[in-house]
Amino acid sequence: MLLLLLKQHSPNKSDSMNTKKEIEKIKKRNARVEADKAWETSWARKGIIAILTYIVIVLFFFSANLPNPFVNAIVPTVGFLLSTLTLSAFKKIWLSKMRKS
Repeated sequence: MLLLLLKQHSPNKSDSMNTKKEIEKIKKRNARVEADKAWETSWARKGIIAILTYIVIVLFFFSANLPNPFVNAIVPTVGFLLSTLTLSAFKKIWLSKMRKS
């Protein structure tokens, strides 16, 4: 009876292999998540979005026959960049308050 219980609870090779595979999957997922987070907070991403925002707004201003589209499109683009800077500051404040409660 004791031998039967020991066999049931002892890990075999397939359990060990499954555990190693699961650990590898988790490591790969974590690396992907870290890379995604790095991209989300990167200046490259913010710069690309700012440039695309500027282009879209210039095109809109041209199609709406608004004056000085190249100059006037700077304001919303700068607004976007400022919002990305302040959002991270607000996020830090919010997270610190959440940790305290």
